[in-house]
Amino acid sequence: MEVGERDSVSGQLTTGHEWNGIKELYTPVPRVVIFFLIVTTLFAVGYWILMPAWPLGRTYTKGLLGIDQKTTVERQVQEATAERTVWTKRIDEMDFAAIRADPALMETVREAGATLFKDNCAACHGARGTGGKGFPDLTAAAWLWGGNPETIAETLRVGINSAHEDTRTSQMLAFGRDGILSLPQINDVRAYVQSLGGSTETTVASPEAVSRGKEVFVANCVACHGEDAKGKQDLGAPNLTDASWIYGGDSQSIHTSIYSGHQGQMPSWEQRLSTTQRKILALYVLSLSEKGS
Repeated sequence: MEVGERDSVSGQLTTGHEWNGIKELYTPVPRVVIFFLIVTTLFAVGYWILMPAWPLGRTYTKGLLGIDQKTTVERQVQEATAERTVWTKRIDEMDFAAIRADPALMETVREAGATLFKDNCAACHGARGTGGKGFPDLTAAAWLWGGNPETIAETLRVGINSAHEDTRTSQMLAFGRDGILSLPQINDVRAYVQSLGGSTETTVASPEAVSRGKEVFVANCVACHGEDAKGKQDLGAPNLTDASWIYGGDSQSIHTSIYSGHQGQMPSWEQRLSTTQRKILALYVLSLSEKGS
């Protein structure tokens, strides 16, 4: 078979190759492919010349444009820090009341506080601050230690039952497990607590059980929860008359709390968060309860 012979069917030139009666047609690479190959090659060469590209041991080719992403990022971080310093300095110098009275500054506080909350608090209290079993709902304004920004900031600083030397300390005794109360007494005081109106379960107990439970409550519980059962913030004892329950407000959960007790824990954030960050976070947390109210 001769080179340049034309195929009788397609009319295309052949390459001169033949195998078992099959002739190979000459089909050159499309010009558009060659065009793009040339363009991409020129682009690659141009990029190598203009931009950082080739590693050279501990360094690399800098390129004629001198573009350095590390330097660019460092500059952007410095600019962001300088911009942030303007309003963080104001927060440092102003008291909580003055900050809360400044709507523009509070908008910045809420934005920064949301980031701090998600990075440090959401794992326990939830992304929206609504908590879960064993973790307080921060939107309910049911504060264990007080709901003013100064108190919240101090709680953030020292924690609750934490390793900090100034930690807030609070514990619910295990009245059943430690033999302080008998099982009938626990059932009676549970009935009394549910009769206060905050329980999430409408279990109807006999007036006699409620009356006996009140006597047990007065003898064992008022020291922490108060005679009106509305708690004492200086002790971190919760209000038993509202609908906010850390460990559950149903009959079984209340019984378990009385029988087994609780000692929740919140870490101290003094080492991890700066004073300014804790101040911002305290204001943000307080704003969650104001939205929920």
